Amino acid sequence: MTSPAEAEPGAATVDEDTQPTTTALVTGASSGIGAAIAGELARRGHALTLVARRADRLRDMADKIGGEHGVRVEWISLDIADASERDRLPAEIAARGQVVDLLINNAGIGTNGPFQELPVAREIELVRLNVEALVALCGAFVPRMVDRGSGGILNVASVSGFMPVPQQATYSASKAFVLTFTEALTLDLHGTGVTATALCPGPVKTEFAGIIEGMPSAYFVDPDRVAREAIDGLEQGRRTVIPGALNKVNAVSGRHAPRGVFLPLARRFWPT
Repeated sequence: MTSPAEAEPGAATVDEDTQPTTTALVTGASSGIGAAIAGELARRGHALTLVARRADRLRDMADKIGGEHGVRVEWISLDIADASERDRLPAEIAARGQVVDLLINNAGIGTNGPFQELPVAREIELVRLNVEALVALCGAFVPRMVDRGSGGILNVASVSGFMPVPQQATYSASKAFVLTFTEALTLDLHGTGVTATALCPGPVKTEFAGIIEGMPSAYFVDPDRVAREAIDGLEQGRRTVIPGALNKVNAVSGRHAPRGVFLPLARRFWPT
């Protein structure tokens, strides 16, 4: 075994003879759905590369997950919304002798309130993280998967992506982009051996739930359940995954209800 003093920064110690060459890259991995997905992937035997801004949290997670499941867990602390930091990610992973066979684009932020009352700089930051960074990482890793003839992408959208949401105009629009982008990606990737899945959770019991205060508790789903259903869907090559029966109903109604009917109802009944 490599001693801790000799281990590369951000890497869990591992027997070099059994070091895997593939890794599942999980962004926004330090908490919430990202942390739950990382744990679920490790439980199924995947080596991991965890990416988020909080180095201390990533280090603790790598030690915990690697110890519990006996897989290699590495971490890289950076802000993927910053293009200059994000652009070094592929080279950093390659330098560790790894290739990304699963890409989990989970990192994202949300805001809550009437658009005209929110700081526009924060809304632009949301678009850069929820949209720009996701497309950039797909651009960095998906062509390499296609060249190898295998791989999978899980893009975390939201039930909000099926409908315009009052008080969350930019957030719901960003998730609509993620959903449509992923659905189109499944067409582009047909026959390549690479799949793309959009995970569309409703409210989840995480620290992120602060932007959806007032939502009925029946809509909330445990993050571990979300992670299990997400990875099941990814492994099955499903186009979309919507955890929770009520959230499925909400998604269908949000997508197919005439806007002339939906928008007045949303304005009247959506929690504010």
